Amino acid sequence: MTSAASASAAASPEGSVLGLAPVIPVVVLEDAADAVPLARALVAGGLPAIEVTLRTPAALDSIRAIAAEVPDAVVGAGTVITPAQVHETVAAGARFLVSPGWSAPLLSAMKDSGVPFLPGVSTTSEVVTLLGEGVTEMKFFPAEAAGGTAYLKSLASPLPQARFCPTGGITEEKAPSYLALPNVACVGGTWMLPADAVRAKDWARVERLARGAAALRP
Repeated sequence: MTSAASASAAASPEGSVLGLAPVIPVVVLEDAADAVPLARALVAGGLPAIEVTLRTPAALDSIRAIAAEVPDAVVGAGTVITPAQVHETVAAGARFLVSPGWSAPLLSAMKDSGVPFLPGVSTTSEVVTLLGEGVTEMKFFPAEAAGGTAYLKSLASPLPQARFCPTGGITEEKAPSYLALPNVACVGGTWMLPADAVRAKDWARVERLARGAAALRP
């Protein structure tokens, strides 16, 4: 899939963010002024899907800036836990949504949002329940603490229709073992965004690390 086609797919309600790249960077921004240069570095490195988490006051402005100024980026909102945040982030330009877990009201709002979404799961029962709701793409979180590759491998045979983006404790070294699983489409991670590089605004280093992450597909 070309980047243009991928971006188009991710922007549609029926689209998927899972196939854009092997890694979705999980971004925590303290300063919205860093959003555009950071996003450009990630895109240049081959990681167009960018999850900006709602963990700081700068998050919404960061999403707005990336959506407006980095057309090749597919910016999404992470740590979405309320229906209000669904509406706020989509209005700000988020093209996909990621939650660490889910509730019935949150799932309903995500379904109504018009953008792809990845509700968080960590148990088989949650996966089965979401499949019953017609949801087949999910975030597996916290991946390492919840059982890692062994757990996901055990889900592949009984629940082959479920596809996952594991996130939480995944490093560059651990990512390939996740990506080799048949039910894992991509992983979420932060290793291409070292805190010292972001503080120093060393976007060239971020781009180099992103390029390495983009090459991890086995």
